[in-house]
Amino acid sequence: MEEFEYTLDNEQQFWDELDDIVSAKCESHQLIDNALRSYLHFTTNFKDEYLSSDYNVARCSQKLLQSELFEANKDYVRTQIIYSLLQEDEPATLYFIASFLLFDGRHHEATFEKMNHECCFPRLVELIKQGNREDPRLHRLLLELLYEMSRMQRLSPEDLGQVDDDFVAYLFDIIEQLSDDVDDPYHYPVIRVLLVLNEQYMISATASPPDAHSQSPPLTNRVIKLLSLRGSSFMTFGENIILLLNRETETSLQLLILKLLYLLFTTRATHEYFYTNDLRVLLDVIIRNLLDLPDELISLRHTYLRVLYPLLAHTQLNEAPHYKRDEIMKVLTILGGSANAHWEPADETTVRLVERVAKVSWLHEDDVQEGEVARKLLGISLSPTHTESSISVVDVAAVMEKPGVQTPSRKMEFDESVHDEKETAKPDIPTTQIEVEMKKDSPTRKGRRHPPPPIPPLLHINGGKKLPPKAPPRRRTKLRTATSGLAESDKPE
Repeated sequence: MEEFEYTLDNEQQFWDELDDIVSAKCESHQLIDNALRSYLHFTTNFKDEYLSSDYNVARCSQKLLQSELFEANKDYVRTQIIYSLLQEDEPATLYFIASFLLFDGRHHEATFEKMNHECCFPRLVELIKQGNREDPRLHRLLLELLYEMSRMQRLSPEDLGQVDDDFVAYLFDIIEQLSDDVDDPYHYPVIRVLLVLNEQYMISATASPPDAHSQSPPLTNRVIKLLSLRGSSFMTFGENIILLLNRETETSLQLLILKLLYLLFTTRATHEYFYTNDLRVLLDVIIRNLLDLPDELISLRHTYLRVLYPLLAHTQLNEAPHYKRDEIMKVLTILGGSANAHWEPADETTVRLVERVAKVSWLHEDDVQEGEVARKLLGISLSPTHTESSISVVDVAAVMEKPGVQTPSRKMEFDESVHDEKETAKPDIPTTQIEVEMKKDSPTRKGRRHPPPPIPPLLHINGGKKLPPKAPPRRRTKLRTATSGLAESDKPE
């Protein structure tokens, strides 16, 4: 195909010409290929002149996605763009290819599945390895594409095996080389890639055993390996994932962070990876989130509780002076739900996890035998089989949520229901009558008969605010060198 050279006088002419390219009627695969080449050639040529912002690049992708060319030939266009990703080496062209696949995949999961089938994961790892000096925007876009593709499906052991120690260390180094500002445009994409890689390793490790005749050794979780061996060099990462958990409202991302924390707190070599003050901030976040989660988010609550036990039992928090002991016990009492009218009765798994956390030695002064904690704390009795830990890392790895789903808030739901009831109240009804009617069940309250329980006064921090304190400034102390092997870990819950 002959490529035309374009001469434009202004930005409007650029958008008009792009509309003409993507609206071309193509009745054969050859004509579709020509139109796609024209699209990539045209956008690449004017990238610096008219497409200097991420918004305008996204606008180009949106025009192609909404065009007649794409609507009439979706599968073929996707296939050709994916093949272009596998073959193209020009950074400017790769930028528009990656942008299209990212926007299309977020609205059409089959695109990411097709990318996985066509072995795009090793290609993205290769492109990211090449560095970010030439085009930081492209590098960030490739990180986002790798993350989105990897969190939608399980990667094959062969693809995951393409990730080596150098690649994971390279990602950790990016975070360390940047400022301590978690809002830095590079921090979030890099951290999310590391989180999703850890999840993929967990899924691979907990999957069905490989065929007996398979010669492939089990995959090493390189994220945990690097933090075990060189954790003191990657402390900014640890600080930032706690900050992200504090502010994150997307359920799937909370789960990704909790899965990594679970492995760090159950692997002996990383028990003391975090600074003590950061662990205290994390405990504040977990307490707040456990109290704020609605009753229906059972799996997320279970995951928080599974992280809470090793956090209290294995890290510096088990050393005096003990932090928030009374508040932790109050939260466990509330979660047990035995005598709390504000909460639904606790399910069996929650009771067992609460009882396990309550058996952390420094939480109670008396020598309490197995099963006695549940009776004294929750007012219930557990059989011997229920006091034993039958949960493993499999349960943590298996908890999943669709991307984009936001975690609802118990407090916000109640505040909104009260606001709705006030809005619908008739103006001529006396105040006393309104107060009586407010006590009745209403559809907006989603079946809840009582407001959420108040957070215990001692949980209030930072001058009475419920939010945990910000992470303290970086300290110069280093993590103690791990002397134990990577495989050493306590019994997972």
